[in-house]
Amino acid sequence: MVTIHRAHGLRFMIFVDDHEPPHVHVFGDGELKIVIRGADGLPEIVDEIGMKASDRRRAMDVVREQQSAFLMHWNEIHGGKP
Repeated sequence: MVTIHRAHGLRFMIFVDDHEPPHVHVFGDGELKIVIRGADGLPEIVDEIGMKASDRRRAMDVVREQQSAFLMHWNEIHGGKP
């Protein structure tokens, strides 16, 4: 797993042997799995374990702001197209 970003006490990670669709795992006080670009083109939470609502909002804000960079990291790690 590779840490690609840190903000607000949260770590945003991509697992090197992970599956499609492109997503990040967010760790803090709890865990999130966020698809970087959902069906509507925006990030989408697909799994959550014990994370406070305020941290979920912060994580979603970060993924929206860093969406292009996170997709680039995913593609670098998994050999996909930019």
